[in-house]
Amino acid sequence: MAATIPDPRPGTHTANESPPPSNRPGRVEVHGIDHIAEHERHGRARELFTVWAAANVNYLSLVVGGALILMGLNLWQALVVIVVGNLFWLAVGLLAVSGPASGTPSEVVMRAMFGIRGNRVNIAITGWAICICYIALNMAAAALAAFSLVEKAGIAPTTGVKIAVVAVIATLTLAISVYGHATIVKLYLPITVVLTAAFAVVAFSVLGNTDFGYQPAEPLTGGALWATLVAGVTLIASGPLSYTNSADFSRYLPRTTSPRAIAGWTALGGFLPSVVVTSLGAFAATAVDMTDPQTALETILPRWFTPFFLLALVLGTISINAMTAYSSGLALQAVGVRIRRSLSVIVDGVLAVALTLYALLVSNFLDTVSNVLQLTVVLLGPSMAIYATDILLRRNQYDGLALTDESPASPFWFTAGVNRAGALALTLGTTAAALCVNTLYTGPLAHAMGGMDLALPVGVVVASALYATLTRRSRAGLGTAVRA
Repeated sequence: MAATIPDPRPGTHTANESPPPSNRPGRVEVHGIDHIAEHERHGRARELFTVWAAANVNYLSLVVGGALILMGLNLWQALVVIVVGNLFWLAVGLLAVSGPASGTPSEVVMRAMFGIRGNRVNIAITGWAICICYIALNMAAAALAAFSLVEKAGIAPTTGVKIAVVAVIATLTLAISVYGHATIVKLYLPITVVLTAAFAVVAFSVLGNTDFGYQPAEPLTGGALWATLVAGVTLIASGPLSYTNSADFSRYLPRTTSPRAIAGWTALGGFLPSVVVTSLGAFAATAVDMTDPQTALETILPRWFTPFFLLALVLGTISINAMTAYSSGLALQAVGVRIRRSLSVIVDGVLAVALTLYALLVSNFLDTVSNVLQLTVVLLGPSMAIYATDILLRRNQYDGLALTDESPASPFWFTAGVNRAGALALTLGTTAAALCVNTLYTGPLAHAMGGMDLALPVGVVVASALYATLTRRSRAGLGTAVRA
């Protein structure tokens, strides 16, 4: 029994007629976390490139790129950090292969790692709650650009106007998410083209003003330099690490689709635009003060292009947020809430709007972004490591129908609904990462190492190694639902 209520299919049909396709652009997707039958699978792996590319040409990447220079790195150090941090998109690609193999989203696949009940707790924290935070952060980024656009139109950005702008952005975002997978795949090709054209103009202007020999007034050396480099990689890696849900967007592909193609197009779609856009933020920071990225960039862009630039920022952020909101809706179902996917998206959107208004009207946006992104790796690094390890241990063989069975008879019930190997690996991996983190607070190990933040590598290694070891030693092992 799957914990989901299918959305009603548009239109009607008789008993002798085939039901209309359940995943078509412009129609509300009827599937939630339930299994996608093979006859409903369609598409090609290369479609994943534009889905991920559209989501990663965004304002937040510019902000993060500029933050690397503000942290005290020189330009070339920042570029190395950007490339290294974005290599984690390879892991996102690996996770995506489990979608077609199981015919289910990531939120269901992870029952194999944590058990039916254990996964509800896992998804509630590392899936649903973090999705809401990311929706709020990205919505705040889009709102800042929209506020400026409204002001240029001669409208004073009062509190009431700001709330209205956030509401409009949220409505557009949630509309895409409610219509679902097929609409996202259809829309994101033209969105990728539009955003690429807009950011090409940005790149031309930024590169013309870049100081390629930039050095900070007080260059970092020794331990301070290494600590900043590691913190920078963590900051960049937090982007791909937030996508432990990449199977959500690949699960409609036929089971026979090449895993290499799925992993490759997913990883490339995230890596290329992330590297380019984040690098533009770093380039810009050598010429202007990126503590206020939007205003700073407007000073070096052609005046006629400013409105288009602001619109591109809003469009790019809506794209990434629509994907995140889509997955948050699936996550809410996976937690055990009996609600239609379309309604769960709306519920999550309302919560995210509340957080967005707080980020905009109460807290400092740039500080909030940096702190949240760095802190999430404490949870997301170990979670992604366990997921990737499970795929490798199982050789990507998942029984999707068995994964949707939530009864005690399920092969993924393990012990009292919990896979102890996954639960222990995630707990200890997260604990190890927390001891090494240096962001909102400094862990004891980070303090002993002079502020060096090793939360990401430590959490990943501990969680992955422990999960592999415990799984091999456990009587339950990988469960009984592994098909050869």
